[in-house]
Formats: sequence, C-alpha cells, structure tokens
Amino acid sequence: MKALVTGGAGFLGGHLVDALVAAGDEVIVLDNLRRGALANIHRHLCSKHVTFIEGDIRDYSAILEAATGVDVVYHLAAQSNVIGAITDTDYSFTTNVTGTYNVLTAAACAGVRRLVFASSREVYGEPESLPVPETAGLSAKNVYGASKVAGEAYCHVWQSTTGLECQILRFANIYGPRDRDRVIPIWLQRASRGEPLELYGGEQVIDFVWVGTAIRALLTAAGSQLSHPINVGSGTGVTLPLLAHRILEETGSASKLKILPTRPVEVVRFVADVGQMQRVLGVAPEPDPLARLSECLAEYGGPVLSSATG
Repeated sequence: MKALVTGGAGFLGGHLVDALVAAGDEVIVLDNLRRGALANIHRHLCSKHVTFIEGDIRDYSAILEAATGVDVVYHLAAQSNVIGAITDTDYSFTTNVTGTYNVLTAAACAGVRRLVFASSREVYGEPESLPVPETAGLSAKNVYGASKVAGEAYCHVWQSTTGLECQILRFANIYGPRDRDRVIPIWLQRASRGEPLELYGGEQVIDFVWVGTAIRALLTAAGSQLSHPINVGSGTGVTLPLLAHRILEETGSASKLKILPTRPVEVVRFVADVGQMQRVLGVAPEPDPLARLSECLAEYGGPVLSSATG
C-alpha cells in the first residue's frame, strides 16, 4: 500500500510513519517543518520506501503532486496548539480549514480511495457530562476546535459528493516519546531540572492517551468503513494535580506546583467515551493512562534530581 501522511514529521506523524514502514508500506511524508522536525523521521530519510516532501497543505499543487498514485491519505497536518491557534488565527484558519479543503480536493482529484482525518476532542467544547460519546453536540470553545468542526463537515460533504471515503477520529490528549510542547513533556523537563510545574487553574480533568493506542486506531481506521466519527482516548480522566504527582514520582523531583490564572479558551473537563473505539476499531486503551510516563522521561535523561533535591 502507498500512503501519504500530511504532518508526517510531527509527533504523531513520526510514529505513524514508523508503523507504516514496519508494515511494509510505501510512505510519502508532506510537512512544512513549522512544528514538525526531520529528527522524528530521521531513520527513514535514506529509505527507498519513504519520500519526504517539504511542503505546505496550503499549497494545493504540492498536495496534488504528493497524492498522485496514493491509496490512503492520513491527514494529520494542522496548527494543533490551542494557544498558538488563538495567537495566530489567520495561520490557524488557512492551515486547518483551507489546508484541509486542499487535502480533500487533491485526494479526490488524484483518485485516492480513503482519507483518515485527525480531528480532536476540542470539537465538543465544554461537555455537559462525562464521559463524552460521539453523539454529543459539537460546541467548540476555541478557534482550534472550530477549525476541526469545519474539517469534519468538509469530510462529510466530500465523501457524499466525490466518493472519497473519509474516516474521522477525534483524538484526546496524545502523549509519548518525541512530543515536545504539550503538558507532559514540558512538565517532565521542568521536573528534571527542579523547576516549578506551572498549572493554569488547577481544575482540569484530561484524557491522556498513549501514542501507540492512537497509531493502532489510525491504522485500523484506514482499513475500515466507518459510518461516523470515533473517539480515541483512554476513557479515564486524570486531574492535572494527579499528573504532577505522578511526574514528581517518576523523576524524584522536589519541584513545586505553581498555580496560574485559568486560561478561558481551554476546555476544563474531558473524558472520552471509548466504547466505539473498542467495539468498532477493536482498539483497547492502556488500563492506566499514565503507565508509560517512564518511556517519555527517558528522552530527557531519566530521573536526575540530585540538584533539585539538594
């Protein structure tokens, strides 16, 4: 099989490329390297099975060229940082909305059979109750969530009008090795240096899902015909104070929590209902959503805290 991975040099994309190559697939990676990094796919750069294209999904011609002859598109490229999307709304819109339009149009024009769209738990906004099923209303709280709602809508329209099969996965908070700018890697690094762990508000309940679970969901979705979007999460809520406690345990750090004002654009509570993920995709989450923290810590030098603990 031949696959195109937009955003393939990013955190999730790099892990997906690993899995596709391991399965014997031919892979085209399209990434503008704004947030992605060649280090995420360095082991494949000399492989005859992987082609890297430094390109932008806002450039239709680049996507059309990359999609030609492809069997499946994994559309992961996005401005996926909630705060970043707010500070640069123009880039967020042109990447997440116009870019998704371009990817869908190019895929349909190139005769691609199937596209897997990486949506987000942000489409739900602040849910009324937990866990959140796929049937819950979509009420995005920030521009990133709004852009994913728009992307899902375009997927539905393109599927009904062009025949391009679009599979939609709504990811919770993915974590794992090679991540760098989300709460878990940031806190692991700060704890390893004995620095305070900055916590905005302190009331958040978050669904953290191991990257391996996300990859299994992506691969399974590419071989399935899904009738509706599916949540990908752990199904377990973790408070940020609990996350901080687990990180301090892993690192042996004496770092303190530093409580900062709540950021109003952030969703405070989310836990995914993962029944469909388990029944339809056959993908089971980790029993303990934070069980793999130690694998992330290894990237930052492991427990080092002689200086932080005195």
